[in-house]
Amino acid sequence: MDEHIIEAMGKAKVIIRDGKVVEVGEPQIEYCPLFHKYRGIEEITKETIKENMEFRINSFGMCTPSREVEIADLLSFGVSETLSTLLKEEIIDCVVMVCDGCGTVLVKEPEKAQGIGGRVSGYVKTSPIPEIIENVGKENVLNPKTAEINQIAGLSLAIKKGYKSIAVTIASAEDGKKLREIEKENKDIEVYIFSVHSSGINNTEAEDLSKYCDVSTGCASKCMRDKGENNAIFKVGESIPIFAFTENGKFFLEKRLEKIGKKEKKKDPKIPKPLI
Repeated sequence: MDEHIIEAMGKAKVIIRDGKVVEVGEPQIEYCPLFHKYRGIEEITKETIKENMEFRINSFGMCTPSREVEIADLLSFGVSETLSTLLKEEIIDCVVMVCDGCGTVLVKEPEKAQGIGGRVSGYVKTSPIPEIIENVGKENVLNPKTAEINQIAGLSLAIKKGYKSIAVTIASAEDGKKLREIEKENKDIEVYIFSVHSSGINNTEAEDLSKYCDVSTGCASKCMRDKGENNAIFKVGESIPIFAFTENGKFFLEKRLEKIGKKEKKKDPKIPKPLI
């Protein structure tokens, strides 16, 4: 039996076993403009979360052997979309990210960065699914036997494989600190840190993420949004802002904007409720 634990929409804990949603926790967020825009969800409840998880399972095989790991560029804006652009333009060599059924993986193909990272985030735990591991490439999976999620070890694997310009997605400030320490120990590599899934972090964590990250999403995080508005050198988006805290981060976001074209600012943009 495989088991996958996700902090899903609404930052609710969801457990999926053998392709079935078996547990849905209480959501901490009632409204998300992204799910409203793309899925028509006006209120996040346990029922709408379960329906959305089942939709993902049925539409692209999330947490099942039929998982699709590649997707074409949808010309939207987000972290996975930005990483996909950076890979396509050969600005970075690979991305260390997390995939259901694999755990921490190394991704070199733009379509896989989008297909893996653009559809699901917030994995707490996953189990190995051989078919997904094969599609991603066993040699690109940190631990095919356990599907371990460990971004620090993922960076070490990328360095061992000879990559020099490496992006890493993280969800914790402690990971950001450790990644920067590894970068200092390896003078011939560049590490670019992208923080995702920031909803619910505290002020200290937001401060640390702004110190270590090149790019961070605001999500439904009150602290990350406040830190971004005060400390970021560049911002894209209003409803779900993405902040750049370094010149590299700004360059990366601008590269994505070049790809999709700048959009006019929204009047009275909707934001998640409540911010946590």
